[in-house]
Amino acid sequence: MDSSLPVLLDASCGVSDEDSEVKLQGSYCSSLKDTWKVERPLGNSELSYFLPSRASGVNDMYLHLGFVAPEHVVRRARLRMVWAILRTRHPLLASKVVMQGYDDVKFVFSPPQSPEYALVDADCNLEYRTSTKDELIDSYLNGTRTLSNDRLSYLIVSQGGTSLPSPPITPRSPPIDERESPSYNHDIMICAAHFLGDGMALHQFANDFFGLLGGDKTIVELEAQLKEELSSRWGADSSRTAVLPNALEDSFTVSPSKLRSAAEKVDFQLSQRGLVGGHSFRRQTKQPRRTIVPTVSYDPERTKAILKRCKTHGVSVSAAIFAACNIAWAKMCSEKQDLSMMMYSALNLRPYFTVKPANDSYWFLAIGYFNVILPTFIPRSVELSSVFWHRARVAKEQSIQAAKNRMIVSRSLLMAEERGQRARLWAKEDDEKERGTFVPPPPVPAADTALRTPSTALIGLSLLGNLDGIYKHGTFPVIRLHTLTTGSRQRSGGMLLFGYTFAGKLWVSLGYDVNGFDKVMVEQFWENMLQTMDDLL
Repeated sequence: MDSSLPVLLDASCGVSDEDSEVKLQGSYCSSLKDTWKVERPLGNSELSYFLPSRASGVNDMYLHLGFVAPEHVVRRARLRMVWAILRTRHPLLASKVVMQGYDDVKFVFSPPQSPEYALVDADCNLEYRTSTKDELIDSYLNGTRTLSNDRLSYLIVSQGGTSLPSPPITPRSPPIDERESPSYNHDIMICAAHFLGDGMALHQFANDFFGLLGGDKTIVELEAQLKEELSSRWGADSSRTAVLPNALEDSFTVSPSKLRSAAEKVDFQLSQRGLVGGHSFRRQTKQPRRTIVPTVSYDPERTKAILKRCKTHGVSVSAAIFAACNIAWAKMCSEKQDLSMMMYSALNLRPYFTVKPANDSYWFLAIGYFNVILPTFIPRSVELSSVFWHRARVAKEQSIQAAKNRMIVSRSLLMAEERGQRARLWAKEDDEKERGTFVPPPPVPAADTALRTPSTALIGLSLLGNLDGIYKHGTFPVIRLHTLTTGSRQRSGGMLLFGYTFAGKLWVSLGYDVNGFDKVMVEQFWENMLQTMDDLL
């Protein structure tokens, strides 16, 4: 049986031992008296994010958006209705994770039995606060974990001190004169586990969310839409055809050829050996993790000038940011200048899918990884600007080569398999340490480690591009988005640099564990980074 296709089983019909293996290959539905559920196992990529998240929410994503809108637009009644519609449309957001073992972890989605159930579920995963943007982000990154295996997504709304009472579940339409009401500043945080999806899903979701929230539909019309979507997607007639979005590994047609499989493994191993990087920030782990996210935005005029300058030199802003990181580090690097500096970034794998999805949701994880490797030294005989733009072009070429490599799918699948295996091993070790039963493995012989080429990445970059291409601001005219910050809960010693354009501005931010690194070194790097952008962009 093709494991890339969902397998549907009705538990009320009984499942023989012969059929039990089929359960692990795809989504299936099971009847439980007057309710039913849809399940599927997590793929390797999802497991590599899920297993490390269990203890403290490592990699739990957030997207903060600051916006101006009339008060009635963000009332709990309307916002809850929109949240319920989108949770119905994207079932992983409303799913739970059930773990029976390191190789037996699955999503479980129980479709709401009625619009009222959908609204109650949405309301349970919605919170109104009176916090500032910085307080919201700090609480999510450094406080008690917001998400859990039973809560894979969550919505937080702050109205800057205005606390509104919760209305009844079935609300009335707002008065007509509210269309003339003044606008106020609001903050919203969309929270989701990383094993549910990636940045592409998160931003597309935010656009759809604001499109419904700030669109011209009344709350009565939104309620009708909820009823229609719930019926068409998860009604009684759907119990034998409903599926969850595919795992990444099930989105490609994989050749059964053993020779091809062997060749792909050799190619993957050779590609990994070419990843040479010998630089890293000095670490310290004496204090608990505390993530901060210093953020800089450039006004629209300055942003236009930067974009024009990049275009003149034949590169994107993303390639220029790779080069800026490189120059920033090279300026402060006095050791190992003979070794290259390596940075890693994510690659959207959706364009490479060959299996038609059975579910139209875009909430799923679909990322691979690639590396950009640049020299560490700065030649004294060449102007710094020339070095900068040359390295930006090299970064562009390496990014294009990664995206267009004909082995990108096999490399991504093999990397996902390797990451999944590592995650299982580390999860088992973590659990054994928690129980006090962990026995350390024997040390690797010194001769083996001495022969290895250093393959250390200095920093990860999440370069999201022009987000104004995703956010269709004209579809929610009563809402004006003005601020966007994104990131995730980090492990101790975590660091990730973000770059994107939004609301006509270029934004650059550095999320890192302030207690996990040499403070002076990181602050010097960030200062060099911003100075390089000011001087050369």
